[in-house]
Amino acid sequence: MTTNSKPAVTAISKSMISGNYLRDAWYVAAWCDDLAEGQLLAREIMNEPIVFYRKADLSVAALSDRCPHRFAPLHMGKIVKGERVQCPYHGLEFDGAGACVNNPHGTHNIPPRARVRSYATIEKHRAIWIWMGDKNPDYAKVPDFSVLDNAPRIYETKRDRITIKAHYELIVDNLLDLSHVPFLHDGILGNQDTIHAEITFEQDGNDVIVGREAKNVSPPGLFATFLPSPNQRVDQFSIIRCMAASNLRLFTGVTMPGKPHDAGTGFHAIHLLTPETDRTTHYFFTAVRFNVMTEGDQLNTQIQENISKMRRYAFQEQDAPVIEAQQRNLDASQTPFDPVLLSVDVGPVRYKRILQKMIETELTP
Repeated sequence: MTTNSKPAVTAISKSMISGNYLRDAWYVAAWCDDLAEGQLLAREIMNEPIVFYRKADLSVAALSDRCPHRFAPLHMGKIVKGERVQCPYHGLEFDGAGACVNNPHGTHNIPPRARVRSYATIEKHRAIWIWMGDKNPDYAKVPDFSVLDNAPRIYETKRDRITIKAHYELIVDNLLDLSHVPFLHDGILGNQDTIHAEITFEQDGNDVIVGREAKNVSPPGLFATFLPSPNQRVDQFSIIRCMAASNLRLFTGVTMPGKPHDAGTGFHAIHLLTPETDRTTHYFFTAVRFNVMTEGDQLNTQIQENISKMRRYAFQEQDAPVIEAQQRNLDASQTPFDPVLLSVDVGPVRYKRILQKMIETELTP
């Protein structure tokens, strides 16, 4: 029995135990609509408390949410003069770069150490992204979710978020393992017909792409609503791309047996995972329908609402309880983990190897 406070794991799970993150990368902090002008938004990312706000020009500033004087949370203060955050405790004011620009006490002297860390941000693909690393941000590395940019609102589902009490890698494992869908999401995203499927794997640079296709099956509940005739046989397909560290884009739907995917209908599902702590994850998600075959705004509005509700139910009520239970089992174990690997695990295993190599490269001086 090991005496370590944290259990040993196989190499493919090393970063889960080390607590190291890929920091020179972009993570979603919020949907753009979540941050209104004049609002202070508190969010913890990678164990770091951060406060977000819009400056006078509506660009987003992100600062460490901890005043350097007595460590009061800045998000409990207010925005002053359109550009500054005022600490609620003693009124020190900090600009968008993190510098203290006003000390209302005594001679108004500002100590050199009176500053907080600032983080680079960018608004893109309807989300606010944050760069957590110390290196200069690479704006070209924002993952491609351009499918969100010009989508008709009636075909885009709610931009939603939940918190899952587990390490983000367990959630990535879940998303890259498309074979769990017929079991955990039976009747919604999969069914017994879709258990037997062809699985493909591809690596594109540091991206991992997993595909799964079940041929000549009855359409699962959600996908049946997309079809003019819900009782027809179809080929169901899912192709998911994981962009390190933890952003995933899924192309999924149904098509007539033997027909190409683009001739079918379904949705682009967006999964954006941001580590909150070592054991909690911000899970942002939305979806955009493609090649819509149903007619009428009333029907398509109902389908839009149905997709939003059913996907949230699948993630919050079906995925999350299992993933959180996995995390509890891992944390409780006092013996090394050596998971049995199946053919369906090629995507998650390759993802972990790529991510670990990227983290190790980043940590090398």
